[in-house]
Amino acid sequence: MTLASMTGFARAMGEAGQVRWTWELRSVNGKSLDLRIRIPTGLETLEAKIRERCSKLLRRGNVSVGLSMHRDQAEQQLQVNETALESVLATMELLKSRVPDLAPPSLDAILSQKGVFELKEPEEDEETQAALHNALLTSLDAALIDLVDMRHSEGTAISTVLRAQVDRIADLTQAAEVLPARSTEAIKARLKKQVSELLDASDGQLDAQRLHQEAVLLATKADIREELDRLHAHVAAVRELMDGGGAIGRRLDFLAQEFNREANTLCSKSNDVDLTAIGLDLKAVIDQMREQIQNLE
Repeated sequence: MTLASMTGFARAMGEAGQVRWTWELRSVNGKSLDLRIRIPTGLETLEAKIRERCSKLLRRGNVSVGLSMHRDQAEQQLQVNETALESVLATMELLKSRVPDLAPPSLDAILSQKGVFELKEPEEDEETQAALHNALLTSLDAALIDLVDMRHSEGTAISTVLRAQVDRIADLTQAAEVLPARSTEAIKARLKKQVSELLDASDGQLDAQRLHQEAVLLATKADIREELDRLHAHVAAVRELMDGGGAIGRRLDFLAQEFNREANTLCSKSNDVDLTAIGLDLKAVIDQMREQIQNLE
């Protein structure tokens, strides 16, 4: 199963009889699946089915689903809005009673008032309406497939980048493993030099036992074995998740946080310039990786 991005766009058009429509689907990053549906008045009964179809194919992302429809003018019927006409006539009578010399309004003036004339969609029987709804949903399914394909295409590109970044983390971790400064002999030599400098500076007045205890603490703090082991384990976990595919964005984000924690600890324990450089390189790669992960479903 491939990885999917949360970013995508799709459009599908269709027609049935005198009705034409266009679906537009837009998807961007989101913590969960947030559907925002905009459909013409009169189609509210379709919203539940639209949500069901989207939820089956999409797991995360802020998804906007829009439907625009156009019906040929020949299908629409011009009719008088009786309520609006009565309101206009009543207003005219009121004005006439207050201004006796007011000239009577022309028929054109009355009929030109907003709302007096309106275009009414032709009445449809249940069978025609059901056929239109089915055609609309079939068209939506096509748009959803295109959206999913686009998200998978972008997910594949992100996967390539992520695998290269994970390989870089593995290489840096291995470089830290083999640093000469991590050898027992190097640590002993460094501690011996520091102790010697302290004794010289204090004219030999430091307590030997206390000095030994401090040296043990310093040696323990300098040990990054656990951090390296966890970095190796996180690399293996990321590769396993990516090989499995699917909606793994949240789990990858958690592992990226764990990577960052180990890199920070490694830097804080470092007493060697080369190890510090490796730690800083790790942090840079991990930050880049987290930016990519934010785009994944």
